[in-house]
Amino acid sequence: MSDLMLELNGIVKSYNRGKPGQVDVLRGVDLHLQAGEVVALVAPSGAGKSTLLHIAGLLDTPNDGNVRVAGAELTGKSDRRRTTTRRRDVGFIYQFHHLLPEFTAAENIALPQLANGVSQSEAMARAHNLLSRVGLETRARHRPAELSGGEQQRVAFCRAMANSPRVLLADEPTGNLDPGTSDTVFNALIELVRGTGMSALIATHNLELAARMDRMVKLENGVLVPV
Repeated sequence: MSDLMLELNGIVKSYNRGKPGQVDVLRGVDLHLQAGEVVALVAPSGAGKSTLLHIAGLLDTPNDGNVRVAGAELTGKSDRRRTTTRRRDVGFIYQFHHLLPEFTAAENIALPQLANGVSQSEAMARAHNLLSRVGLETRARHRPAELSGGEQQRVAFCRAMANSPRVLLADEPTGNLDPGTSDTVFNALIELVRGTGMSALIATHNLELAARMDRMVKLENGVLVPV
């Protein structure tokens, strides 16, 4: 059985395809992530890293190429199949936490589990366990407005981990934090990932953080090159 958690082969993405002014964002991206591997994705603004993450996470479809998650071919599959796989096997973290303000930290982490059919008691138990692992067990009943920026982002990490995904995708997850808080939050993220055996693709402008991952790739002229 393959230990590849994410496979992108020949990914092409263009906008206004076949028309004057066509924009070629991705020109044949290849990327394979092993189980337990943490890979940094670096790219200048506008290079297409968010587009690449959305395709990897089944939120967008390529014009050409194929996407496999945990060995399953998802290219050309129905929206229902892609949505099911995304909910079960893919976790997302964004630069801004996007927590639901009316729910507590624990409830925010429980919600994606409930959407997957987990019982409320199991969902809350896992939420508390995850919060404990990032040092926020005493903040479980606090709402987002009662948490610091770093605490909010750690809760967002736990929410992304809630359904035990095979692949974690993060788009500038510490980009909105000061350097000290960024380091604390990054350490919490890596600890969670290392302890689960999932794969992670983390887009960042912070080369110091990128250098602490297993390897680094750069999106350049629509293709990925090693750094």
